[in-house]
Amino acid sequence: MRGFAHRATLEECLTWLDDQISPLTATELAISQAAGRVLAEDIICEINVPGFRRAMMDGYAVVATDTAGATPYNRLSLEIIGHAFPGQEFKSKIEIGQCVRIMTGSPLPAGSDAVLPAEQTEVEGNRIWIQADVSPKKHVANVGEDISEGTCVLRAGRQLRPQDVGILSSIGRANVSVVRKPRVRIVVTGDELLPTGSVPTGCQITDANSPMLDALCCRDGALVHNPGIVPDDPTAIRTALHDEADVILVSGGSSVGQEDHAPVLLAEDGELAIHGIAIRPSSPAGMGRLGQRLVFLLPGNPVSCLCAYDFFAGRAIRVLGGRERAWPYPTIRLPLSRKLVSTIGRVDYARVMIVDNQVEPLAISGASVLSSTTRADGFVVIPANSEGYAPASEVDVFLYDGARALKSETAFRTDDS
Repeated sequence: MRGFAHRATLEECLTWLDDQISPLTATELAISQAAGRVLAEDIICEINVPGFRRAMMDGYAVVATDTAGATPYNRLSLEIIGHAFPGQEFKSKIEIGQCVRIMTGSPLPAGSDAVLPAEQTEVEGNRIWIQADVSPKKHVANVGEDISEGTCVLRAGRQLRPQDVGILSSIGRANVSVVRKPRVRIVVTGDELLPTGSVPTGCQITDANSPMLDALCCRDGALVHNPGIVPDDPTAIRTALHDEADVILVSGGSSVGQEDHAPVLLAEDGELAIHGIAIRPSSPAGMGRLGQRLVFLLPGNPVSCLCAYDFFAGRAIRVLGGRERAWPYPTIRLPLSRKLVSTIGRVDYARVMIVDNQVEPLAISGASVLSSTTRADGFVVIPANSEGYAPASEVDVFLYDGARALKSETAFRTDDS
């Protein structure tokens, strides 16, 4: 057994990490598969949308000047010369004194410049009686009104939403270039572990970190490979470290004990850049490189594992996949119900609850107590130069659940009003 000779600061860790990461190469996808992916290119529209003048409501295509002065008491009459349908060009030109029945979305017939709503007319045979006037271009979508040719409709780096995919289709794109998803190998070690879903028996415990890390990686846009628990054996761990992945997450065996093989193997085969961090509860965490792979040593204790993932591994996975490096947690600022104590010289990840629009501290220590995170609404980060916060101090809470953020913020505004 040996201790850590040096614990890197959070700032040192993030500086090293940010120097290692940038978006991966691009891949081409059909737009039907592109929702949720990150654009690798600016999307420039090469056409006008719409590419023709079209009716914005059901009614009659008219020459606007033919309707001037029309009221229910001064009705004017126009001849109906046909019917315009969506997707079909009307073959004739409208002359003065004429109109065409038209449906929403239909191309505007030549000669007309406005659409008169059907409810402002009365029909008698092949004529209509106009009861209101319209100005030129009224109820008409002009060429390029939605998107004009040459417009950048979506920027590189955008995570595509369903409506974005709709826009891509509307401008004629069948495929789109997106950032490749990072491939992540999860390596959970420990002879005391039982597979996910097993009932703990005797001195063995069920693996909680694999499903948690799998879910976190998927949230952050990764493709996950998690073949199962790896024995506390150097040969087995070395084989797992050399998996063909962009990121290796090792959970367990990351400290300085007799069975903590991963740091030694990483140092032998690659670069152990950081081992030991001035942060609680993830002080045994580490990181480095093995060829082109980024390797993160995450503690086996579940809360420490979650904390180290949040601060480091998740940040890398998001950037590699073209996403924002910042945490995907919404924040809310609220007062503390009681003091929140820390120790100068380390960063603390304090789990908290929100009760009656106040922040109730739950835990800073207790690295193995995963239930503290399920009871928590979020966490507060206490910087290394702080001894904590006094009661009633306002703090920023990073919320695990975005819906709770909205609910809490609304309630807080209501209480203050």
